[in-house]
Amino acid sequence: MSNLSPKVHIISHPIARAKLSIVRNKLTGNREFRESISDLGYILALEASRDLEEKTFDGSTPVGDFTGSEIVPSIGLLPIMRAGIGMVDPFLRLLPDARVYHLGLFREKVSLQPVECECFTTLYYSKLPSTPNVDHVFLLDPVVATGGTACAALQMILDWGVPIEKVKLLSILGSREGITAVSKQFPNLEIWTIAIDPILTQQGIIVPGLGDVGDRLNNTPNAH
Repeated sequence: MSNLSPKVHIISHPIARAKLSIVRNKLTGNREFRESISDLGYILALEASRDLEEKTFDGSTPVGDFTGSEIVPSIGLLPIMRAGIGMVDPFLRLLPDARVYHLGLFREKVSLQPVECECFTTLYYSKLPSTPNVDHVFLLDPVVATGGTACAALQMILDWGVPIEKVKLLSILGSREGITAVSKQFPNLEIWTIAIDPILTQQGIIVPGLGDVGDRLNNTPNAH
């Protein structure tokens, strides 16, 4: 898409597009929805981690010696509850030693401003320790609509002491306005997503979108 920050990466892959179509479809059942969210999280994890620092070591197979590779930095995963939890397991399959710190944030719908990245988001839970103990952070927010929740979480990470250059925001779907708003407030942030939709309603809903990810993951329709 034109006019997006060069730090916004849209993953172009036929499997990603097929899986996204499954989670968009209102007829998709809860089990297939959860599995497809996990698959998309796995794709995002692979793509967004491609530049992690490595170091080599000497090892042996049953028939000979080899030069191996292992990941150097310690990784922190910060899923935004509830929906971000659905993206944790695919990351842990790739990086089983990653630390997971949950953030509970929600938008105040009465005062919602569609593209505002300010204080229309309320924190109700944080599992961050007092000082950072990770080198890189992956913020997991499946849907970036207005961008307010992502911006609030990113500011918390900065206040925690992790520089924005060591943070990546991973989202399955974003609105153009929301992604642009996040990029504007954090111009050095890398954002990885599967797709960006053009329409954001006055109620902060992405169109065509994919519905409420938290409700669809947990089979709790009309929970809010």
